[in-house]
Amino acid sequence: MESIYGEHLPDLEKAMQFLVDEINIVRERMKQDDGMDPVEHLIFRIKTEESMREKCKRKGLPETEESALQIIHDAVGVRVVCAFIKDVYAIRDHLVNLEHCRVVEEKDYIKHAKPNGYRSYHLILKIGGMVYAEIQLRTISQDTWAALEHHIHYKKIKTENDDLIIAELKRCADELASTDLSMQTIKDMMMSNLKKAEKMN
Repeated sequence: MESIYGEHLPDLEKAMQFLVDEINIVRERMKQDDGMDPVEHLIFRIKTEESMREKCKRKGLPETEESALQIIHDAVGVRVVCAFIKDVYAIRDHLVNLEHCRVVEEKDYIKHAKPNGYRSYHLILKIGGMVYAEIQLRTISQDTWAALEHHIHYKKIKTENDDLIIAELKRCADELASTDLSMQTIKDMMMSNLKKAEKMN
């Protein structure tokens, strides 16, 4: 069977590597600035042929190169899990200002969480005028909640407790969001004290 990506798999790989390299550049710069690696996990992939074909079917699209590369925008996927909220936005700022990238879509689910409590920053970039990539940026807390919610949702059977489960998941998400803000405040205070101490020396 002919690849759903046609002859463009090398283009997808090149675009993915470009994004990974750029994330590592800003990551290293931030590490030099405050002595801490802002990225806990960096995950990237090209959607498998099988997954892409399944997504085309799910969306009622023909299983063609055009569907896979032009209509669906996550053939390339990158997830960046950061320690702190400000790190998420710093990496976002770097990516949206890259010379060979155009922002196609941005969704800030950190400032505007989904009704179920889901928080993350979603970014779709078009790289080199050809390849689309979806980037998800989130904190450790947000990533942990999303992973657990996925497991619960996947195993979920309709019960009379559905409303309670939904409410509890939302409560957990809100508590983690509050913790993220507190941890950011603590880090900012520590960095401020460190800079003051450096100036005195």
